[in-house]
Amino acid sequence: MMKDDNNKSEAVRINKFLSEAGVLSRRKADEAVSSGEVLINGIPAELGSVVNPGDKVEYKGVPVSAGKKDKIIILNKPLGLVCTAKEADKDSIFRKIDFHERLIYVGRLDKDSQGLLLLTTDGDLANSIQKSRNNHEKEYVVRVDKDITEDFLKGMRGGVPILDTVTKKCKVVKQGNRSFRIIITQGLNRQIRRMCEYFGYRVVFLKRIRELNILLGDLKPGEYRELTKEEETELRRLVDKPV
Repeated sequence: MMKDDNNKSEAVRINKFLSEAGVLSRRKADEAVSSGEVLINGIPAELGSVVNPGDKVEYKGVPVSAGKKDKIIILNKPLGLVCTAKEADKDSIFRKIDFHERLIYVGRLDKDSQGLLLLTTDGDLANSIQKSRNNHEKEYVVRVDKDITEDFLKGMRGGVPILDTVTKKCKVVKQGNRSFRIIITQGLNRQIRRMCEYFGYRVVFLKRIRELNILLGDLKPGEYRELTKEEETELRRLVDKPV
C-alpha cells in the first residue's frame, strides 16, 4: 500500500489523490488523514502515503474513485476583491476561496463591482463563455449618481462608442429613478461603467446577477457553491461544450 517500486511512476500521494478526485483540498485531505478518516486497502493512511493503481481508497467509509472531473462553481464576489492571480494581490478572490482544485475565473468583475462570478477548472469552457462572438448574456443591476432619462436609456441600448469600438446593442430596463437592469453580451474592460460615463453618469453600484442560465440567487457575499448537475448540463448545452 505504501510503496511499490514497480508502480512508482503511477503512484500519487494520498492528499493529491483526494484532491484530484474532487473530494477534499490537499490541506483538508491531510487533516482527514491525520484524523484517521482515510483508508487505503482497509488500512488507515498516513501523511505521505501513496496510492498505487488498483488500490482501494475510502474516505469516511465511502469509496473514492480515481480521476478528475472538471468543476464549476459560482461565487458571490464581495466588494473589494479583485480577479487576479493568487500570488499577485492580497485582495485576490483566490485568497478567499478554500477550494480543492486550481480554478480560473470566467470574465472579470472589477474591485468596485460585486455579484455572480463563475470559476472553473475547465479552460475550454471558460474560453467559450468569454468569447464575445458567442453572444452569451450577462445581466446586471446598476445604480447611477443622478436621475435616469429616456435619452440615456435609448443611448445605452443602441450602442456606445468606447475603447475604439461601439458596444453591441443591449437590453436596458429602468427600475427606479437612478437604477436599471442591463443585459450585455460583451465583456469589454469596465464596459458598463464606461458606457454610463459616455452619457455623463457615474456608476455607484454594480452587481452581476446572471450569466447565461446561472442565477446568483440567495448566495451571500463571499459564499460559493458548485453548480447543480442540471445547471451544468444546461450551461454546457448553451456554450456547446458537453462534459
